[in-house]
Amino acid sequence: MKKAMSTSIKAVALATLCFSGSALADKVLLKTPIAFGTHLPALGTPIKWVSERVQPISGNTIKMKVYEPGKLVAPLEILDAVSSGKVNSGYATAGYWQGKMPAAALFSAVPFGPEAPEYMAWMFYGNGLKLYQGMYDEAGYNVKVLPCAIISPETSGWFKKPIDKPEDLKGLTMRFFGLGGQVMEKLGVGTVQLPGGEIFGALEKGAIDASEFSQPAIDQRLGFHKIVKYNYFPGWHQQATMFELLINKDTWNGMEKDQQAALETLCLASMTNSIAEGEAMQFEAMQKAQEQGVELRYWNEEMLNLFESTWLEVVEEQKKDPYFAKVWADMSDFRKNYQIWESKGFLPRG
Repeated sequence: MKKAMSTSIKAVALATLCFSGSALADKVLLKTPIAFGTHLPALGTPIKWVSERVQPISGNTIKMKVYEPGKLVAPLEILDAVSSGKVNSGYATAGYWQGKMPAAALFSAVPFGPEAPEYMAWMFYGNGLKLYQGMYDEAGYNVKVLPCAIISPETSGWFKKPIDKPEDLKGLTMRFFGLGGQVMEKLGVGTVQLPGGEIFGALEKGAIDASEFSQPAIDQRLGFHKIVKYNYFPGWHQQATMFELLINKDTWNGMEKDQQAALETLCLASMTNSIAEGEAMQFEAMQKAQEQGVELRYWNEEMLNLFESTWLEVVEEQKKDPYFAKVWADMSDFRKNYQIWESKGFLPRG
């Protein structure tokens, strides 16, 4: 009896050690400034979702403290702050760094680019993730990048008047993000980059004539419908947008393997959660916008063809950067192969 009890006690002790091994690891506090307020659904909520789950998933060895935009680090300074060690993590989208690394925009949102499932397929089962980390390494940034959320199409603009032909764009000043902004510049639009919280005031004061920002449910929160009544679709410039958790590489390398795995797995879970959250709320926001007098318009064929042909001109210019050319070539090859599945596997949209 004593021998059996002793064996049982040893077994329990061994199991306890196995399940609590992570508790022996050094505890990590990730101070995480973010680029998007946590009040914005599917845009800022994913990192809040991650922060609420990282502690139990890591066996209480990782905590994350989220800092709203500008509270600790300005959104556009997050990459430099994480790389230098001023903070040990940050949450943004890589398109914010395209002025430093032209290829960064391709890991954020690609005009006429892949929808979310294809984007994730290239990222996790193509060469996307390897190229993503390689971009930061080659540019000398001391960061580990984890794709940590994704949303499906955005709207492509809020306007004060209908835009039916190319001439209607000329002379407008518009808030626009990423590579799509370069397309608009070529079409005679003056573009500016404004954070979400400043767009309403700029529209109200007439500092800008039009704006794109995000999905209908997010734009609804920011009140654009109170000022501008023509909302255009589809989001040709952002068919999917990816968001990143950046971790200082010294911090990352100092973590135990199971801590790293916990963060990688949680960010993968966040990709699923963010796309589901975003997809679930758009139709209600669009219905509400119509009730508020907003016209939901779909770009005519002439305008969509113009946006696409102009985008291809932008691509040729951007390919002067060797790393942009490398990423673009790899993504394009993946998309050519994916096309046979895309063209045969899905029902046509109504």
